[in-house]
Amino acid sequence: MKQYFNVLSTTTGIVVVGLIFGVVAVLLQQAGNPGNMGICVVCFNRDIAGAVGLHRAELVQYLRPEILGMVLGAFAAAMLFGEYKPRGGSAPITRFFLGAIAGIGALVFLGCPWRVILRLAGGDAHALFGLAGLIVGVGIGTVFFRMGFSLGRSQNQGKISGLLLPAMMLGLVALYLADPQIIGELKSGVLFYSIKGPGSQHAPFIFSLCAGLAVGFLAQRSRFCTMGALRDVILFNQWYLALGFIAMFAAALVMNLSFGSFHWGFENQPVAQPNNLWNFMGMVTAGLAFALAGGCPGRQLFMAGEGDNDAAVFAVGLIVGTAMAHNFGMASSTAGIGPHGMAATLAGLGICLFIGFFNCKRGA
Repeated sequence: MKQYFNVLSTTTGIVVVGLIFGVVAVLLQQAGNPGNMGICVVCFNRDIAGAVGLHRAELVQYLRPEILGMVLGAFAAAMLFGEYKPRGGSAPITRFFLGAIAGIGALVFLGCPWRVILRLAGGDAHALFGLAGLIVGVGIGTVFFRMGFSLGRSQNQGKISGLLLPAMMLGLVALYLADPQIIGELKSGVLFYSIKGPGSQHAPFIFSLCAGLAVGFLAQRSRFCTMGALRDVILFNQWYLALGFIAMFAAALVMNLSFGSFHWGFENQPVAQPNNLWNFMGMVTAGLAFALAGGCPGRQLFMAGEGDNDAAVFAVGLIVGTAMAHNFGMASSTAGIGPHGMAATLAGLGICLFIGFFNCKRGA
């Protein structure tokens, strides 16, 4: 098989990718996506769950093309450069639960690691507590790694198996084109659409889809991962992935300053909840789930595009978890944490600790 030099896997490459992601995210915000939410993998999967009827929270229902494009872009890159390798079978039900727990914890904070970056770059001081929680959660995960944590090895699988999640994403693109949003209507064909709230705020579909395709392609080539960035710094003092993380923040910050959309403080921040203890705890739980699963939610989508069915199981669990968060009062809102958000966060943390300990060589 012909080998290609991957310039995006260099230090310069990951920095350039991070800069591009920061610019694209703010351009998506300027084009209509919610404030400080140019790309939020958890929130956007939550919106997709609402669009297909898995939850009925009318404020957060939209078939976010960025997510569809991220998987398809990673798939295209993997196929083009000979890195499409269907594999799976590493504790699938555990990974499903980790995805669901990650989605619930992140919706207590109201954002994934990518949105932590974007909220900070927009001046949202609440995100400092989310970042601290993410660092602590990943840090707990590194303790388990040192104890020999593993969910088992994946096995090679038939080539068709790795096509299922990309095919589903392509099918959702076709579904949107068949049933596009009708202004003022809550439903078009089989899809649900928000007519107010964050779900109603979105950039044009084609622009968002192209942005997602570009993000997926570049991330697959560079191995961009926010959880991995923190893990590598804590475990190995390696800064390759962290430089991409920092570059994304820097680019988004400069873009927000140039557009006049940087507003520092705790007050009047878009799609943020004010209880910072639970902003912290939600991301502790989510961060530990990301660490045990082997990647942030964005990275899971990119790996799924490469044919990793374990990552695809996590991604499906994430969608289900975000739907459950809204169906059962676990998600936060701008008014504060949901009525069952605290219990869900602590229960999820407990389950992750259980999974971590009993999958270690020293805990078996």
